[in-house]
Amino acid sequence: MSKILAVANQKGGVAKTTTVASIGAALAAMDLSVLVVDLDPQGCLTFSLGHDPDHLEVSVHEVLLGESDIVDALVSTDDGMTLLPATIDLAGAEALLLMRPGREYALKRALAQVTQDYDVILLDCPPSLGVLTLNGLTAADEVAVPLQCETLAHRGVGQLLRTVTEVQQITNPALTLLGVIPTLYDSRTTHSRDVLADVSDRYEMPVLSPPIPRTVRFAEASASGATVMTGRKNKGSQAYRELADNLWQHWDGGKALATLETAV
Repeated sequence: MSKILAVANQKGGVAKTTTVASIGAALAAMDLSVLVVDLDPQGCLTFSLGHDPDHLEVSVHEVLLGESDIVDALVSTDDGMTLLPATIDLAGAEALLLMRPGREYALKRALAQVTQDYDVILLDCPPSLGVLTLNGLTAADEVAVPLQCETLAHRGVGQLLRTVTEVQQITNPALTLLGVIPTLYDSRTTHSRDVLADVSDRYEMPVLSPPIPRTVRFAEASASGATVMTGRKNKGSQAYRELADNLWQHWDGGKALATLETAV
């Protein structure tokens, strides 16, 4: 059965999509079968992996509403992953799902058809705490919170953690909070380190290692329709490779997750 990880933070600009795409590509490069799911109506993950949302006939929208089987919506990517893409129609699906009983379980039911086909499933949740994010948290085994290493970055984290607690109490008792993935990290300053220390102390969450450095390569990769793993090695791709290896050793071998606290 697949290990399902939701990547969630209702704040935008924290590198959720980059994190899902990069970890997915790194795991695929380890000869693992990986499915990435775009739950954002903006379709950023879909676009960044080389697919134009405007040209897709079937997407996660139809899957969540029960109008198509998940296997009919899946597309391949150049990085060796399989993608369940999103289109702008997904914004309408959120409103339609609100009127349906058991709406939080729509994604979980859909993924049940393919969990035996993948080693890892990564969910790119939208920057909100609406029904689409609730679907991601309900379907996941674990949730990770990407957080940029900047002042006020943790605004809203408490609200997200309360949502996770509610999901654990109501729709997914087995959901585990994996920790924070530090992004946009600048090793030249103590400021980034101070922000992470504050989050770790305030919310008592582990901060996963290594931190993901700020680099223009992420924006360049998204614009080219591929992940940062494609092409020449750089500090961003290396950090995501280390993080992916850290996660897989934890999932497959039961090894304790490497955190910034244990790495010091």
